[in-house]
Amino acid sequence: METTPSVDVPWTKRWTLGKNKYDRVEIAGAFGDLGTLIPFVVGYIAVMKVDPLGILFMFGLSEVLVGLYYKTPIPVQPMKAIGGAAIASGGAISAGMICGAGLFTGIFWFLAGTTKMINVATKLAAKPIIRGIVLGLGLLFITQGVTMMMTTPWLAGLGLLITYFLLTNPRIPAMFALLLLGAVAAYFMDPNLGKQLLSMRPSFRFPAFTFGRMSWNEFLAGMLVLGIPQLPLTIGNAVIAIRAENNELFPDRPVTDRMMAVSQGLINLASAPFGGIPMCHGAGGMAGHVRFGARTGGSLVVLGVIMMLLALFFSHSVGILFNAFPKAVLGVILFFAGTELAITTKDIGSKKEDVYVMLVVAGFAMWNMGAAFLVGIILCQALERRWIRL
Repeated sequence: METTPSVDVPWTKRWTLGKNKYDRVEIAGAFGDLGTLIPFVVGYIAVMKVDPLGILFMFGLSEVLVGLYYKTPIPVQPMKAIGGAAIASGGAISAGMICGAGLFTGIFWFLAGTTKMINVATKLAAKPIIRGIVLGLGLLFITQGVTMMMTTPWLAGLGLLITYFLLTNPRIPAMFALLLLGAVAAYFMDPNLGKQLLSMRPSFRFPAFTFGRMSWNEFLAGMLVLGIPQLPLTIGNAVIAIRAENNELFPDRPVTDRMMAVSQGLINLASAPFGGIPMCHGAGGMAGHVRFGARTGGSLVVLGVIMMLLALFFSHSVGILFNAFPKAVLGVILFFAGTELAITTKDIGSKKEDVYVMLVVAGFAMWNMGAAFLVGIILCQALERRWIRL
């Protein structure tokens, strides 16, 4: 992956570059990020009691716009530090605080991108640091995937066999087989869920403007408790790593750190007032989309349209649908996304110092992306100035 940002493409011309595809492989690739999407959405709905209408509609709309604009499978994902803290609170964090966190991150990343402030940090991101962040994220996805697979080992084993057998099959995308496996397994493991799904009826609702329900205190609390701790993770995974991954896989459709920052800013500024959750891009999500076939932004458009339709017509019962999908199958999807991400670090070379920095950063990245970024910078500078020797 290239570590230097590409030349900015004018925003007015980006819409005319390249074409999205909507064939069966792109459609299959659309579901390559479900391993991270579904658990967080279910957590917001079941634990936080957040209305799924705003979550799914704004998520879907963001997916569609990102896919149409970038024309590569740059994902839209829930911000993990914010989502994890909010869900783990057991309801102690209010919907207003979630809105405040989304607005704060939107303002921060929009300003960071438009003022070029983001370039100051990313100039320090040497190749071993980026590789370390990517490797750490890949290993984290693999371990999380294995943990989820262990909930139903026999189902996970069957999913792994099917995926390996069909992974390079041009006629039958592996993702379709996994989705079918998950649906059949969910029905037989809990027949009542099947009856509930069959009883789902469409009921149209349109997202409401929820900005007025947030108090000033909730905005400040959302910023301090949720928004600020998310920033280091975002710069490592959702700015530097995603830019590097995109520019290696799709050099004809390059992006820059500034573009990623501005994009995340706009997404959250538009989403938060209508009940959306804080969102970002992420290298792991792109790896998942690509591993299962996505090569253009068409996969994001497909997923976005599905999410918007679910929000508009099935928001009252969508929690049943998401809960029905077996965790073991989601673990298989997450596992393959992690391997796809980790394997991209193979070009690190044989220089001992570079490999060492990558491994150290990867270890810290499995704990905290921001800490990994800082440790990598310090270690690189110490080695370059010969303060330490290996």
